[in-house]
Amino acid sequence: MAEVEPVSAEDVQLMQDLAQRVTATRPDLVNSDASFGELAWNWGKGHASDGASWRRRLWFSGGDLVAWGWAHLPRQVKRSDGSVKNVTGAYLAYQVHPDHAAVVDEVIDWYDATAGDIERTVLPGAADEFALRRWAAHGYQTDPASLGDTGSWTQLNERDLTDVQQPVLPNGFRFRTADEVGPQAAVQAHVDAWAPTAYTAESYEGIRQTAAYRGDLHVLVEAPDGTMASSTIMWLDEANKTAEFEPVGTHPGYRRLGLGRAMLLHGMHLARAAGATHMTVACLGAPGHPQARGLYYGVGFRELSRDAPLIKT
Repeated sequence: MAEVEPVSAEDVQLMQDLAQRVTATRPDLVNSDASFGELAWNWGKGHASDGASWRRRLWFSGGDLVAWGWAHLPRQVKRSDGSVKNVTGAYLAYQVHPDHAAVVDEVIDWYDATAGDIERTVLPGAADEFALRRWAAHGYQTDPASLGDTGSWTQLNERDLTDVQQPVLPNGFRFRTADEVGPQAAVQAHVDAWAPTAYTAESYEGIRQTAAYRGDLHVLVEAPDGTMASSTIMWLDEANKTAEFEPVGTHPGYRRLGLGRAMLLHGMHLARAAGATHMTVACLGAPGHPQARGLYYGVGFRELSRDAPLIKT
């Protein structure tokens, strides 16, 4: 029988440990929603509002977690502009350690049993040839929404931190941290950049509760009028000496001023000072989504891996 336990903070720490072990040997096989930082971000911002629609299962071998599945089931999402989005399909985040690749069949069977007879989507890594064959054997196909110039697939980008340019902000702007500006300003910065969004003060409180969050690595750019014009959170994986930007956003009224570029460079200097030697950031990879990719390429990032969106209707 499929398990119905919600995803706990303790589960996330186990998942992050698996992410660290896979990153150490095959970083190209870390699935897009299964990285050290992405796990903390997704659980923190969503567990209070969406946790009732989450299901998970964990697979162990010799006391170590070797695979997990995190199913996101149908739900309603309330957004900052008052609108409500009805999510009618299921989505699976998952990770399998490459030394236990065959467990992916159990993950797929559990997902199908948990989601039932509704549309199901999943994002295995494009480099995971074995998993892609197994998903296909279970009836999953390329998601049409991922095709074409405006496809929905994402890519993970990387760079080392040996030679990072110095950031330059426009006159009157300055760097801040969430520890300095406080929760209200940090939340508003995200809402302004991503509206309409389901992000709330409760979301941020959940993020602050994760073991991976550090307020001194949550960077913002303050405009001369006091507006928090840009913001990003960095997630430091101390075991692998790597840090991840997630999310990265700028207020629409302050775009095209070079704030994102300066913030990323400043963040990389902070990450290096915290012990990181390597940096990652994800973005949409299709040709019709050039903005974020151009920003990241402009500060030295290059593609490491990409996902392969699949669907079963």
